[in-house]
Formats: sequence, structure tokens, C-alpha cells
Amino acid sequence: MPYVITAPCIGTKDTACVDVCPVDCIHPRKDEPEFASSQMLFIHPGECIDCGACLPACPVDAIYEAPDACPADQRLLVEANAVYRSGDAEAVAQADALVAEHIAAHPGLVKGGV
Repeated sequence: MPYVITAPCIGTKDTACVDVCPVDCIHPRKDEPEFASSQMLFIHPGECIDCGACLPACPVDAIYEAPDACPADQRLLVEANAVYRSGDAEAVAQADALVAEHIAAHPGLVKGGV
């Protein structure tokens, strides 16, 4: 699995990474219906081409180049990136549930105050 977005994005959803992504693999975008309800952004693992453009664009350092590079306390969010599929209500709900589980388990890590 390629790049993943983690906890610093929760409550922030800064779309600078979306703006630089050459393949539009970061969701939900502001024009997608899930944007308003989602607590964070996700990188679609099947669409990401591992270009790394998102990494320096992220103002909150929420993006890691691989799941193994993520801190151990971010594993639920790695899984959320893996399951999220824009436009697929069941996948969106599953990813959102993983984010909620992460927040409940690690409330001190959430910088966005969600």
C-alpha cells in the first residue's frame, strides 16, 4: 500500500495535498458529497502512484510514505485509508467508523479538536 494519511488530518482536512496530486487519489475532495461529513482525507491505495507530491504539501505532516512508516498508534487510520472508496457508501461508513474508533482510543492525538 502506498502513502497514507493519519491523525493530524482529523478535523483539519487541509486540501493542499489534493491540489498537488497528479492522479486525484486523495478523497474526499471538496466537490465530493462525503467531504462535509468526513473527519479526514484518505489516499486511495489503488489510485496512488507513489509520486510523493502530497508529502511536502501537507501542512500538518499527516502523510506517511508507507504503512510501515506510520507510528503504531495510527494503524486504524492506515486501515481506514485502505478501505475508503469515494462514492461507495459502505466503504465510506467503514472508514469513518475506523476514524471514530481511533479518536476514541487516542483522544490526545487529535489536533483538530474533533
